[in-house]
Amino acid sequence: MKIDLDDLKAFVAVAHAKGFRNGARAIGGSPSGVSEAVRRLEAQLGVRLLNRTTRSVALTEAGQGLLHRLRPALTEVEAAIDVVNGFRDRPMGTLRLNVPVSAARLVLPRIVPPFLAAYPDIRLEVIAEENFVDLLEAGCDAGIRYGERLEQDMIAVPIGPRHQRFALGAAPAYLDRRGRPAHPRDLLGHSCLQGRFPSGAAMAWEFERDGETIQVDIAGPLVVQIGGATDLLVDAAIAGTGIVPLFEDWLRPHFERGALEPVLEPWWQRFPGPFLYYPGRRLVPAPLRAFIDFVKASADG
Repeated sequence: MKIDLDDLKAFVAVAHAKGFRNGARAIGGSPSGVSEAVRRLEAQLGVRLLNRTTRSVALTEAGQGLLHRLRPALTEVEAAIDVVNGFRDRPMGTLRLNVPVSAARLVLPRIVPPFLAAYPDIRLEVIAEENFVDLLEAGCDAGIRYGERLEQDMIAVPIGPRHQRFALGAAPAYLDRRGRPAHPRDLLGHSCLQGRFPSGAAMAWEFERDGETIQVDIAGPLVVQIGGATDLLVDAAIAGTGIVPLFEDWLRPHFERGALEPVLEPWWQRFPGPFLYYPGRRLVPAPLRAFIDFVKASADG
């Protein structure tokens, strides 16, 4: 029985992603093409591998058994092929990164254009989301996160600024109307615009000065999920709705042009910058190795 390797990869992608659309995105295909590949595989094997409904996809017992044996086998096949890549003058292939929206906005713009110029045979795919995902199941080679969210079996490489600050900003007209806070406790009398993580947890408002740390339980008229809606917080603050909390680098252009005014700057909390991370239990694909080396060289320079 001759089975197409691409059909097996399509099945694994759908099983990991628990859906045809996300599975297709993970391997750079189309949902219809991936669906046809799985149907073809099932026909050749003579068993159903996936139970499909209009809302979900689940593995059958046969599918679970096949996935369990295929996962390490396909990893070895990819590693074997990538060995050949190491003999090329320039590495080629696809590099998939899973990053938070803040990294896509504040870290990658300084790195991606020169990296792609240096490695024209590499295709970079960036998935920006706030959920902390299993890289292998998401079909990604590496990700960007902060230190407190990294698992122990991950290898971490510093990327981007090594220190950042969490800033507050508000429109000058709002501060003229409501007053300028002199201490974090003064925020209790202000309209504070709040971000919430996909997990449902609210973003903490923490401040630090001269060894004193304060956390304030704020309230306000607007709450958005951090990620794609973050700019709504900024727009609302510029319009005078309230005070916005965000990375200093994100707010700096608005400070510089006067649309927002820094609030409680002496209390802004400083924290370590992000890391590029990847699993330490597998061989590093050539495109990822090239990216790691480029990031390290950029940091050294």
